Amino acid sequence: MNEGGRNPAETVVVVGLHELVKSPATLLEAFWVAASVSWAEALAAVARHGGNREQLSRSLGAAAYKAPARLAYCDDVIDAVKAWREVGGRSVLVGDTDKQTTVRIADHIGLFDEAHGDVALAAGGANPELEARYGAGGYSTIVPAGAAAGGWPGPSPESVRAQVQPDALGATLRLLRPHQWLKNLLVFVPMLAAHELTRAALWPSILAFIAFSLIASGTYVLNDLLDLNADRAHPRKRNRPLASGAISVRRGTLLVPVLAAAGMGTALLADPALLGMLLLYAALTTAYSFRLKRLVVIDICVLAVLYTLRIIGGSAATGIPSSIWLSAFSIFFFFSLAAVKRQAELVDGIARGTIRAHGRGYQVDDLAIVNNIVAAAGMVSVLVLALYVNSEPVKVLYSVPEVLWGVCLVLLFWNSRIAILTQRGQMHDDPLVFAARDKVSLACGAVVAALALAGTWI
Repeated sequence: MNEGGRNPAETVVVVGLHELVKSPATLLEAFWVAASVSWAEALAAVARHGGNREQLSRSLGAAAYKAPARLAYCDDVIDAVKAWREVGGRSVLVGDTDKQTTVRIADHIGLFDEAHGDVALAAGGANPELEARYGAGGYSTIVPAGAAAGGWPGPSPESVRAQVQPDALGATLRLLRPHQWLKNLLVFVPMLAAHELTRAALWPSILAFIAFSLIASGTYVLNDLLDLNADRAHPRKRNRPLASGAISVRRGTLLVPVLAAAGMGTALLADPALLGMLLLYAALTTAYSFRLKRLVVIDICVLAVLYTLRIIGGSAATGIPSSIWLSAFSIFFFFSLAAVKRQAELVDGIARGTIRAHGRGYQVDDLAIVNNIVAAAGMVSVLVLALYVNSEPVKVLYSVPEVLWGVCLVLLFWNSRIAILTQRGQMHDDPLVFAARDKVSLACGAVVAALALAGTWI
């Protein structure tokens, strides 16, 4: 952007919407970006324009533009506009979309003095509408080099292919997130809580673990497809296989149905009741990926339910019912851990100077309330455990139930420590994965196991 020495106050810099927003590399990627905003509109675009690549590109772009926070922006263009404004220049955003869409994006960026729709910029040449508004020579444009008129920003998706690294086993495994399978160990909880350590209970629990892991990996891939832009703007998530380009969007898209089918088939080997629970889990997880994760508090509730469904799934596979005590403890405990995830994101947002958690419904000003949720739900889970220690079922299962009061103390310590570490910005995105790698958390788990064994066999 070279203004040839002109006075910034006399020259308006006009930025084309197609230059500001990064282009998806392929039509398939454009579909997932649009689907992250509106699944219905993305499918409708494919149904209407599936045979016309240019029209499909334009329709998918229109759907994606409705959610400015989920678009990927060109940092070099934004930096150039910032530099121009710092020396007193004015900037304008124009696009060939409707004015409302252009204004919405301009407001999200917060760098433009004006925004106008229905203005098509072309590479080279004067624009009569801009000359009428700002005068001949009164403006300078940043235009998309070779952009297809009316298409997505930058080079048209049909003419560009993603430059990705060769698909490798390591990248595919990272995409499946096997470390997250640790959460599926919860399917063994009903067997352990009821002291049913038998082969008849173990095999269905193993099948349930495999089934949940396959379905969970499928939903993680789906979530990454929908979060392509949000992940690319995140300091750590930008290194995920899909966001970084290590795995192609096409490969990721194919993995979703394959993993889902494998998970459902494994569930049938255990028990039809497990399949029903897995279908509920898959439906709720999919709804979370598409919409619920962006709804304040509802997202935390859904995550708590998803954790608890793993325990109920273990009950469905083995036929060992989950007690009301176990269900109540799970809801409050995992509600606290789900809130920790949001607390970590908000603390990270404050450190990076952002106002909102990327791709979420929270603002950094909500951090104090989220902190209270973490502490309150964690303490209530300990209270439920304390009441359980004094209940009749415990006297049947444990010869010395008083030893279990030590578990309450350990849990009080662990919950409090997790909250403090998160507030300090030291928390992994998922607290359970963090706990599996944290020496203090592992020591707490060992103490809890020792106390449970002591209460049983002393």
